[in-house]
Amino acid sequence: MKRWFSKWVGWVRVAAFLGLICGLIIRIGDPHLVSTLRNATFDFYHQSKPRDYTPLPVAILDVDDRSIEALGQWPWPRTRIAEMVDKATRDGAVAIAFDIVFAEPDRLSPAQIVADNPSLPPDLAQEMLKLPDNDAILADAFARSRIILGQTSVRSFAGNRTEKRELANVQFALLGPDPKPFLMRFPDIVQNLPELENVAAGRGMFNARPDADGVYRRVPLVMTVQGEIRLGLTPELLRVATGAEPFAVRTNEAGLEGVVLARQLVPTARDGTVWPYLTPSLQDRYVSASDLISGRMPQGRLAGHLVLVGTSAIGLEDFRATPLGVAMAGVEIHAQVLENIMAKTLLIRPNYTIAIELVTTFVLCALVIVFAPLFGARTLMTSSAALLAAFISISYFLFFEHRILLDPSFPLLSTSVTIILLSTVNYLREERQKREIRGAFGQYVSRDLVDQLTQNQEKLTLGGESRQLTLLFSDVRGFTAIAEEFRDDPEGLTRLMNQFLNILSNAIMDHKGTIDKFMGDAVMAFWNAPLDNEDHVRSACRAALRMIADVKNFNVGRSSDGKTSQKKSKDNDKNQRAAQTIHRLNVGIGINTGQCVVGNMGSDTRFDYTALGDPVNVASRLEGQSRYYGAPIILGQNTAYEVRGEFALLELDMIRVVGKEVPENIFALLGDETLFADPAYQTANESNAAMLAAYRARDWDAMERALAQVQSDLMALGMPLEAYIEMYQERLTNLRAEPPGDDWDGVFASTKK
Repeated sequence: MKRWFSKWVGWVRVAAFLGLICGLIIRIGDPHLVSTLRNATFDFYHQSKPRDYTPLPVAILDVDDRSIEALGQWPWPRTRIAEMVDKATRDGAVAIAFDIVFAEPDRLSPAQIVADNPSLPPDLAQEMLKLPDNDAILADAFARSRIILGQTSVRSFAGNRTEKRELANVQFALLGPDPKPFLMRFPDIVQNLPELENVAAGRGMFNARPDADGVYRRVPLVMTVQGEIRLGLTPELLRVATGAEPFAVRTNEAGLEGVVLARQLVPTARDGTVWPYLTPSLQDRYVSASDLISGRMPQGRLAGHLVLVGTSAIGLEDFRATPLGVAMAGVEIHAQVLENIMAKTLLIRPNYTIAIELVTTFVLCALVIVFAPLFGARTLMTSSAALLAAFISISYFLFFEHRILLDPSFPLLSTSVTIILLSTVNYLREERQKREIRGAFGQYVSRDLVDQLTQNQEKLTLGGESRQLTLLFSDVRGFTAIAEEFRDDPEGLTRLMNQFLNILSNAIMDHKGTIDKFMGDAVMAFWNAPLDNEDHVRSACRAALRMIADVKNFNVGRSSDGKTSQKKSKDNDKNQRAAQTIHRLNVGIGINTGQCVVGNMGSDTRFDYTALGDPVNVASRLEGQSRYYGAPIILGQNTAYEVRGEFALLELDMIRVVGKEVPENIFALLGDETLFADPAYQTANESNAAMLAAYRARDWDAMERALAQVQSDLMALGMPLEAYIEMYQERLTNLRAEPPGDDWDGVFASTKK
């Protein structure tokens, strides 16, 4: 049961599903981060396609900077406000709503001026007291028109006023359960003067609460004040303008469905707010108060219009941040809400959209949780991106065509987090598998090959590819004598060879080579596969020089250890005997470059990553020739031609190796760039070239003189190459005794591997 659970369900999936449930609970709680992402998404939609402006009978009577400059500082005398009302009414305004509160008596009323200036002459004071009160004049103007007064909220009643005024009765109907638990609540409000409130045709709240980031995205159509239901300024203006019929609030168990105004249902969110669909700020909506009062306004401009009185003057600071990314005068936001209601263009976010978002989040994340362990990263990312792109497209389409706000941000965020977490788990699992593969195969093949196999496991199949490779073969010289030395200590021979082969392996792999195989005391390696190495020829040459140097140091260390062992083991005959006859380990190396087939070769059940081709055979034969020419490292002509002029080379011969008809020009690799720059090397190389030229020209006397010079120059260089000198001395003797025929081409046909 446990095994079945682990294979088909898995603790990771269980944990992922639990995390998904927690994420859905977080979404229901709607913390600040979630709402911020959602609002940013809706703002992006809004900005990408603002509402197209269509002229409607809505106008803003604006107390703008020009009006303040022309008519004096704000607040103006109530007589001027009364003049504005009378002129707007005569011009045909249907109803006028004030985005302003007249909470205190006019300080410029005659009686107030007298009270504030006791030093006025009595006669003047008496005459002024006979003048009508400014607020009374404004009340008379209100009575001659249809006025909707604005009211605003305060945080609490305590400490604001000594007397709490009762609200006027408002007639409305409830269609469904009590909406009060869902509405915005305000404990108290600031009202207008009683004489103004008494003659007003309506009263509306112009409160709006910004979101946490300070942006005004929603406006309440209906709210509670002092526990009573009240309309906002905009719907109250529309109600009064269409006959002042009572409004109705439609609700269900989830909250508000909408408000019935002017015999139409205005859909709202569950808390009674609406999402205005804004256009950029337009001057076409505005009429400057100075133009109205001075008579510059075209006659009939306000005829048939619903008028909102407010301010856009900079100094009065009635600007609000909007989803369009720019601030807008508060009165224009009210005007746009009114346009939305009249044209039925409000943005819609029905209660069921939250359910859709939750279900979509669950489905998308569940699909990822179920299929992530089964699919590769590319398939998982592609399919998930396609599903998310489809949902985002649906969300934008609903906004673009139907103004419905469906949030794609939370499903996108949740699915992305799920993908990241499960991909991380898959990555850790694959890393563990790669470590297991490295552990299993790292003892048999090169680290580079193991790394490539762990990244591309499909390469563990039969087959190969054609590549330009540089191949290296090495073998121990005199291994038979060394094995004889350890005839009574086979474990010691094993330890010795393991140490020796470890030295060779490190030199190869440190220079980015791939070890093909160990064949007893021999090593086969190649460069430029499985990993690309543009400098594979030089890498192989440097590895070979490193091998020779490390073996030399190893021999020095063995000699020191042997002497120490001889002192400490005088009573142990076997150890003493081994210590007294320590043989130096010498290695011969052959290197060749050419086109080969490299890949997994073998049977379906057992195969090796190896290289095949004629250059492989030539490299093996060159390694065998190193013992006859006395050069530790012999290069084929393709390799030598690639590094000639950089490394210290010495041409050895034109040879036809066993099994080959085509001759090969072979070279000894003596050293790297440092030796190449040594004048002693240049001298030895020149004298050697002269010797080979005389040899191929059959000038035996010149060859003899040049050969003696080569021997002297190589001794001076510290590389005597005795076997090489002796070989050509023997050839010289034989050629003089039996001169070659006319068809002799100077190619030496080797009969030894």
